[in-house]
Amino acid sequence: MKVIPISHDQEPGAAASKKELTLTRRSMLKGTGVLVGTLAIGSPLALLAPSTVWAVELKALSKAEGDTLLQMGRVLFPHAKLPDAVYALLVKDLDAKAAQDAQAATQLHEGIAALDKLAGGSFIKASAKRRLAAVKSMEGKPFFNTVRGQCVTSLYDNEMAFATFGYPGSAWEKGGYITRGFQDLKWLPAPPVEASPPPFLG
Repeated sequence: MKVIPISHDQEPGAAASKKELTLTRRSMLKGTGVLVGTLAIGSPLALLAPSTVWAVELKALSKAEGDTLLQMGRVLFPHAKLPDAVYALLVKDLDAKAAQDAQAATQLHEGIAALDKLAGGSFIKASAKRRLAAVKSMEGKPFFNTVRGQCVTSLYDNEMAFATFGYPGSAWEKGGYITRGFQDLKWLPAPPVEASPPPFLG
């Protein structure tokens, strides 16, 4: 089965040039955990991606811990139209930190365990109301701050989020926005004509 290895630096629609991750029972048992999901058919990402299946291999966290962080990210920054593939970037980045720093790993393991306890035993299986209450009760604690802080860059500074929200991405490397989508904002109401005169091109 072909899957897309989730990455920040792969352009939407680009061929899967990186080594593709083939999931077999043996490979899934080999690592600490593997998050796997699919993109909704017809969604912006599914139309751009070479495959509708994605996967994230975890090195320090278990699959259950990864799923918990993914759902915590959804509680902290809820976006109905953002697929799990984007929230999986949060898990990928936190797992990378845990794999390199024992203290960070301990904070995540203990924080996830505390979150499960607050949710009545399993954060993943808890109701949306109970998940929200569990996350709110951890507000201000180091684990909460770590996850929330990582959400900002992991969820929004990537090509998949750009494609979902209709943002064309950085344009200065390609000559700027004046001739590349300057008037193409899709998430704001169109301004009156007098508020947006033709750009000066020199």
